[in-house]
Amino acid sequence: MRLAAIFAYVLFSALAASQTPRSRRQLSLGSQLGSQHVIGNSDTGHRRRPQSPIPLGQPTNPELLTGFVAFGDSYSAGIGTGFKNKEDDCRHGLGAHAVLIMADLKASQGGRDSTAFQFLSCTGATTTQILSGGDESQIDTFDISVPADFALLSIGGNDLGFFDVMNACVFRFYNFYSGTCDSALANARAQLEGGEFEQRLYILIMEILDKVRWEKKPWFFITVTGYARFFNDVTDDCDGRSFGIWWQGPKLKKELRLGMNALILTVNAKIRKTVDSINSKFTKDKLVFVDYDDEFDGHRFCEEGVVEPDYERQDSWFFLVGGPDNARNSTQPKRVSRLETLSSDSALVDPSSCLAPAQRSGDWGELALCYMAMSKHEDPSLQFAREDAVGENSMWWVPTYYGKTFHPKSLGHEAIKKRIYEVWRTLE
Repeated sequence: MRLAAIFAYVLFSALAASQTPRSRRQLSLGSQLGSQHVIGNSDTGHRRRPQSPIPLGQPTNPELLTGFVAFGDSYSAGIGTGFKNKEDDCRHGLGAHAVLIMADLKASQGGRDSTAFQFLSCTGATTTQILSGGDESQIDTFDISVPADFALLSIGGNDLGFFDVMNACVFRFYNFYSGTCDSALANARAQLEGGEFEQRLYILIMEILDKVRWEKKPWFFITVTGYARFFNDVTDDCDGRSFGIWWQGPKLKKELRLGMNALILTVNAKIRKTVDSINSKFTKDKLVFVDYDDEFDGHRFCEEGVVEPDYERQDSWFFLVGGPDNARNSTQPKRVSRLETLSSDSALVDPSSCLAPAQRSGDWGELALCYMAMSKHEDPSLQFAREDAVGENSMWWVPTYYGKTFHPKSLGHEAIKKRIYEVWRTLE
């Protein structure tokens, strides 16, 4: 199926809804791989295996056979937006924008399962991990025998230490040992200014194009998404408020909000620059960058008149710790019936051995739980800012209870999908 036909399918459905090769990789990375930390989910340092490709049935008409693939991190995986039965290791969510696009494709084809969807995005993923090679790599797991006419990609937040910034500046999961906010922001800026992130992103995208054999599939393209700023940084209402996990946590002062928002804008600019650089190498563009930041205006933290932390605010499009989703016509997961306080003998995580596996996984929730357990172990007198800061009741709460924080809720993913469609309409 050619690109125009794919767009026609997806955009028609959206309108209706509104009315109702490794060798080069190794050479290119060279010493980088020797100095970069390749995250994983076991003591061997290997990343959890991405979910296998999911062909959604056999088409009744071969001409309708199409498909796409989603690569990237937790912002692509849709952490926190719901799951059926049991959540998988990559924290795939039913409300992820890739899943919503898949649903539109299926609906536009009369409900026939004639579209293949490879959902390879995984919480904790970095460019280095995706490029690492082997069964744990999203690129190597990408099955080119399954139809794929386009790809979605969201990556970069974990490379640049988004969690470290959240931990040091906002939540302080590791209490006084979390490091300073200034240092975390400076480290993230240094990662951006050093150029290594752009180089790895460039190589990653070229690897995807080479894997799909773009010269034999000239219509194949990649949609690369950025990130949205987390805060309204104009109002003064938030200066005395805190999201801190422990009593007397850091305040959400305007200077902090401005600094964190500036980091997001810089990340988006770097991603856009890399997209433009790659497109300049081809006669016709192979990539499109989607900046959805302004879709979140009015839906960020610290909006005018909002008393933070407001865990139940449906009009916020980012999760807070343990906060509910805002999916349309959905049933929220049942809240925990029993609260648990972390202690030195907590059954949730072992403070003496949790850190290395959590760091290898890159999973924000696992890191948060480990740092909290370590803090409580080192200072049993610590008090949580909220009595229900720690919950138990399956993987939804532990570690997704924490890991979904500062990720888009379901309405946020709907907005991302909407902006993707708007950008697609501008293409040839």
